[in-house]
Amino acid sequence: MIVEAPALERGLKTEPIECDLVVTGGGMAGICCAITAARKGLKVTLIQDRPVLGGNGSSEVRLWMLGATAHMGNNNRWAREGGVVGEILVENLYRNPEGNPLIVDTILLEKVISEPNIRLLLNAAAYEITKTADDMIESVRAFCSQNSTLYVIRAPLFVDASGDGIVGFLSGAAFRMGAETADEFGEKLAPSVEYGHLLGHSIYFYSKDTGRPVKFIPPSFALADITKIPRFRAFNTKEDGCRLWWLEYGGRLDTVHETETIKWELWKVVYGVWNYIKNSGQFPDAENLTLEWVGHIPGKRESRRFEGAYMLRQQDVVEQRLHPDAVAFGGWALDLHPADGIYSEKPGCNQWHSRGTYQIPYRTLYSRNIRNLFIAGRIMSASHVAFSSTRVMLTVAQAAQAAGMAAALCRKYDLLPAQIAQSPYIDELQRELLKSGQHIPHVCLNDPADLMQTAHLSASSELALMELPDDGEPIPLNHSWAQMLPIPAGMRVPAITFTVDVSAATTLCFELRTSDIPENHTPDVLLATHEVILEAGPDQQVTFAPEVVIDQQRYVFACLMKNAAVSVHTSEQRVTGLLAVANAQNPAVSNFGTQQPTQDIGIEAFEFWVPLRRPNGRNLTFSLSEPLPVFGVENMRNGWGRPTFAPNAWVAALNDPAPCFQAQWDQAQSISKVVLVFDTDFDHPMESVLMGHMEREMPYCVRHYRIRDGHGRLIAENSDNHSTQIEIDLPEPLVTDTLTVEIVAVHGNAPAASFGLRCYGSP
Repeated sequence: MIVEAPALERGLKTEPIECDLVVTGGGMAGICCAITAARKGLKVTLIQDRPVLGGNGSSEVRLWMLGATAHMGNNNRWAREGGVVGEILVENLYRNPEGNPLIVDTILLEKVISEPNIRLLLNAAAYEITKTADDMIESVRAFCSQNSTLYVIRAPLFVDASGDGIVGFLSGAAFRMGAETADEFGEKLAPSVEYGHLLGHSIYFYSKDTGRPVKFIPPSFALADITKIPRFRAFNTKEDGCRLWWLEYGGRLDTVHETETIKWELWKVVYGVWNYIKNSGQFPDAENLTLEWVGHIPGKRESRRFEGAYMLRQQDVVEQRLHPDAVAFGGWALDLHPADGIYSEKPGCNQWHSRGTYQIPYRTLYSRNIRNLFIAGRIMSASHVAFSSTRVMLTVAQAAQAAGMAAALCRKYDLLPAQIAQSPYIDELQRELLKSGQHIPHVCLNDPADLMQTAHLSASSELALMELPDDGEPIPLNHSWAQMLPIPAGMRVPAITFTVDVSAATTLCFELRTSDIPENHTPDVLLATHEVILEAGPDQQVTFAPEVVIDQQRYVFACLMKNAAVSVHTSEQRVTGLLAVANAQNPAVSNFGTQQPTQDIGIEAFEFWVPLRRPNGRNLTFSLSEPLPVFGVENMRNGWGRPTFAPNAWVAALNDPAPCFQAQWDQAQSISKVVLVFDTDFDHPMESVLMGHMEREMPYCVRHYRIRDGHGRLIAENSDNHSTQIEIDLPEPLVTDTLTVEIVAVHGNAPAASFGLRCYGSP
């Protein structure tokens, strides 16, 4: 029992916390930053002002996590983000293919609390900072209303991933709000005043079929006149959740301080929309539907953007400019929205894509005037136009991983964030990110500590690709289709034979294309053409024999051009680094087959060539005049952890009954750690919520493997793997001159494959 006498006043219970790094904001950026830093040994305090983690990706908002893959609707092949955020996506798919947002919450919480170096403060709002100097933060104060406790968290380094940039704002860090004019950075896509300078917030709703009639009586604050929404005829009973991303409002208001005003307007809209669906008489199929969930907080798109040592701009995205300090990448479209949101007469968004992914430099991730502050998440240093691409969850999460890794290097060498931008520290930052599973376009892993670099590599077999079996459903050429083929430098493109069915006599056109940049997958360079006259009939063999020698290792696109009289045969056989793509549309990301700006807005014109999702996505059936020598075991130490300009994987022969690969050294090595990298299909977006997926595991991924030493002794085994990168820390150093990895089983109809084997001695 507690009995306390009256007092004039009392102070809050206060708990001091000392750590190496304070991360404010528990969205995807803050989560991935904190985990990355914690895994490198830093004591991290993660401050989150909500009861769950995930921000816009949590059950409170329920937006699907997306990034460079853009629903597979652009030309960014194998572009899903890696590292910690990649782990989260793969694990969520495995546990939660239905896209239940509550399960997403549990996975994010589990990931964070599983790290012993992270102190997680939920329901704790940062509200005050102290400084040791004008340009140095000393501490952050946060209050938790649930336990009535004030936390005073001190650290030498701080990361603001809070969305609105509360720590950066309080500390005096330079920031911007609104759009730059076109002349400041030469951005031709800079919006007019009429279009508006801020993106708004969104609130979503879910519906549910109860199996019996449900009456809906709207609240008094519901929007009464649905015609105030110019696009009101687009509402229907089939679309809910974040498919209604265009339920947006607030771009004309202060998106920090007027968030509550914006929220009330969005509630008014949501309940008005549901009243229209239930009670207008326009939707008889809504009779049994009930309103299952409405968001309580809005998902924010834009507020403050903070200034770093460099501000990313439109040209960096469109021209895919290279940066020596690249640490992450983006690939979402330049995606501007009208400030009036749902009340605008204009389209809900204005998306323009680049030909491929673009680099994000490290200099965008720390404040230019607060020396111990990293800026992560959507507040990272970018113009309003560039921000319209970088703002999506997986892009900011991946960039924040770089901030977390940089913080670890700051502590290791007693440096401040800006100093990491210089060599040799930036080289180490890139190397450590790549080792963690991050992908940085045009930057490969060169790790002198990896014992594999001095090993002799061999394998039970290597795929010499000459053909794929004819065992899939034919595809009518209602669109042009292409088989992507990886060709090494100096090789003549082999003749390729397809199998087609022809319904009426016609002329079929072939084109051989490639990308202007080997790492891109936009087939914008025409290498050769050919036409063949066909009579009606099934199962016809047609051959395309281009006289083309490839200058640099790259993918070519063997294209069968659109022809309604022809169907091409397909194969169910999957192979790492092989895809068939079509010049098809995906309106979800403003892909209408061709991007063709009608004005000079600094945007390029090109075609979209995209794959289908499984089960419909298949390779084309083909045979080649000579094999493609691109799947050798040496790929496992070439420094690329995914397909880029080549498959970058060892792939076993299709008929290998016991695939394995082996590393041998001239003398015995002391091995403490083994890292394996498998193929979890980096082309699959793995949307986290709402959109269900047919698979829990990727068909290319190794399910069962064994590792043996030179005496054949079993060192490690996993019979139920679904992960990309497996790091095995051995309890005792293993002294051996041979390491063998046996692939016992793969999840789907694909040959055994691996992007890498790395071995390390004692630290």
